[in-house]
Amino acid sequence: MSQRQIIQVFEQYQKSRMQFVQTVADLASRPQNIDILQNAGVLSLLRPLMLDSVPSVQQTAALALGRLADHSDDLAEAVVKEDILPQLVHSLSSQNRFYKKAAAFVLRAVAKHSPELSQAVVGCGGVDALVLCLEEFDPWVKEAAAWALGYIARHNASLAQSVVDAGAVPLLVFCLREPEMAVKRIAASTLSDISKHTPELAQTVVDNGAIAHLAQMILNPDAKLKRQVFAALSQISKHSVSLAEMVIEAEILPAAVTCLRDQDEYVRKNVSTLMREVVKHTPELSQVIVNCGGMVAVIDYLGNCRGNLRLPGIMMLGYIATHSENLAMAVILSKGVPQLALCLSEEPEHHMKAAAVWSIGQIGHHTPEHAKAVATASLLPKLLELYMDASSSEDLQAKCKKALKSILQKCTYLPGLEPLLYDAPSNILKHVLCQFSKVSEWVLPHDSKARRLFVTSGGLKKVQEIQAEPGSLLQEHINAINSCFPEEIVRYYSPGYSDVLLERLETYQPA
Repeated sequence: MSQRQIIQVFEQYQKSRMQFVQTVADLASRPQNIDILQNAGVLSLLRPLMLDSVPSVQQTAALALGRLADHSDDLAEAVVKEDILPQLVHSLSSQNRFYKKAAAFVLRAVAKHSPELSQAVVGCGGVDALVLCLEEFDPWVKEAAAWALGYIARHNASLAQSVVDAGAVPLLVFCLREPEMAVKRIAASTLSDISKHTPELAQTVVDNGAIAHLAQMILNPDAKLKRQVFAALSQISKHSVSLAEMVIEAEILPAAVTCLRDQDEYVRKNVSTLMREVVKHTPELSQVIVNCGGMVAVIDYLGNCRGNLRLPGIMMLGYIATHSENLAMAVILSKGVPQLALCLSEEPEHHMKAAAVWSIGQIGHHTPEHAKAVATASLLPKLLELYMDASSSEDLQAKCKKALKSILQKCTYLPGLEPLLYDAPSNILKHVLCQFSKVSEWVLPHDSKARRLFVTSGGLKKVQEIQAEPGSLLQEHINAINSCFPEEIVRYYSPGYSDVLLERLETYQPA
C-alpha cells in the first residue's frame, strides 16, 4: 500500500469520526432522541473520542456529552460513572478555547442537577480548572466557566465556599468590567448564587468590590443584565443590617426606584425584592426607602402586575409597617391598604393570600387609627371568611387568625366590628365582644346615635343570641354591652321575648 493510500485511509477514518460525533451532537439537541442514544450506549462511544488527536472531534464530542448530561440527572450521573470528568478536567489546561468552552458546558450540565453531582465536579478538580478559564482572554470561555461555577455555587453554602476558596470571586468581579454583555450577566448571576447562602459568603463578595461595580450597571439599557444586578444586590442585602447599608451607601437610590417602571417585569420584581430585603432590617433603612419614593412606587407596581411578581412588594409593605406606628401610617396614607385588599381578592394562590394577610396584620395592629384603616377597607370580614374556609391552607388560616386577633385588640370602629358578630366562631367572637365591651365604656354611654345604629343594624339582637356560660369572660362582655341600653330594649331583643309577650296576651284580661 502506497503512502498516499495510507493517508487516504486515515483521512477517511478521521472524516467518519467527525461525522459520528457531529451526528450525535445534533441528535442530542432534540429531547425525543435522548433515550435512544442512551440505550445505544453512546456515552461509552463518546468517551475515547474526548482524547482524539483531532481537536474538532474532541470539541464536538464534548458538546454532545454536554447536551446529553443537560437533559436529565440520570444521564449526568452516567457521565460521572463513565469517569469522563477527570479526563475532561485534565484536558482543560492544554486545549484550545473552543474545547474549553465545550468542556465548561459539560461541567455545567452535570453540576446543575443536584448537590451530589456538583460535588463530583468539585471532587475531580473541576472548580480549579474553571477558575483558570476565567483568566482566559476569550470572553466566551469566561462566560462558560462563570456559568458552570454559578451552577455549582447555587446548591448550598459548602459548594459555594469551594468556589470562593478556588479564588473565583475576584475574577468574577473583574468579569463585570468586561465589554461583552453576556459575560457581565453571567458574572453577576454567579456572584448572586454565591452571596445568597450566608453572611460570610456575601461579605467575601462585598470585600472584593462587587457592590460598586453592580451599582454602576443599574441604569444599563440591557434588561437581562439589570435582572441579575438587582438579584445580586438583593442576595447581599438580605443577610444583615451592615450589608444592606453598604448597598444603600453605593448610591443605588433613586436610580433603583426608577427601575420600578422598567418595561421588563422581572427587573421590576427584582427591584421590589431588593427593597424588601433592605427595609426588613431596621426602621431607619425603611425610612430611607420611604423618603426616596420607593414605597409609593412599589404600591403603584402592585397595581400593574399579577401573580408571584407581586409577592416581594406585598411583603415589603408588611416589613415597613412592622417597625413603627409612623411607618405603618405612611403605608396607609400612601393607599397601601386598598392595594393589599386588591391583591387579596385577585390572587388565587394561598401563599399569596397569606402574604397579603400578614402585611395587613402588620399595618392594623398598632393603634385604633391603624385598625380603623383596615376595617374601613372591609378587610375584617374577608379575613374571617378565609379563616373559616375549609379549603384555605393551614398557613393561610393561621395568618388570618393572628391578623384578626391583633387588629381586633385595637379596633374601636363599630361599623367594622359588627359584621363579625354574625359569622365569627367563638374563639374570634370573644375578641370582637371584648372590643364592643371597651367601646361600651368609651362611646356608647355618651353617643345616642351610635347606640341607635347598633340597635337598628341588628348588632344588639345578635349579642343577645350569643350563648355564654354564666360568670364567664364572654358573659361579662355581653353584660357590659347590655348596660349601655335600657333594660326593656335588651329584653325586647332577647331570644324568646316574643313568646313571653304572646303568653301575656293570652292571659290578659281587659278591664
